[in-house]
Amino acid sequence: MYYCYILLSSKSHIFYFGSATNLKSRLKAHNNGKVRSTASHAPWRLVWFGAFSTEKEARDFELYLKTGSGKAFAYKRLVSVALKKDFSTGRTSSPKSVT
Repeated sequence: MYYCYILLSSKSHIFYFGSATNLKSRLKAHNNGKVRSTASHAPWRLVWFGAFSTEKEARDFELYLKTGSGKAFAYKRLVSVALKKDFSTGRTSSPKSVT
């Protein structure tokens, strides 16, 4: 299985879109500062993931989520519960993403 996932930073309240073959170890790497682009925003929590049969499908969906229409889709359909919870605990503006 191959995974596409969305993380939410507990520190800076931004989203990160990624893909991996081992979701648990990848999340651990993000939280341990081993991923350069996400190290300064740790800790991260997993808010959504999807499983795909091929690496290409997972990577293509990740790339789609990083587009403007993909972000709009993700915010409306995939992470709306996380956003509502985040707004209720202090978020004051729309989310940004680290790609």
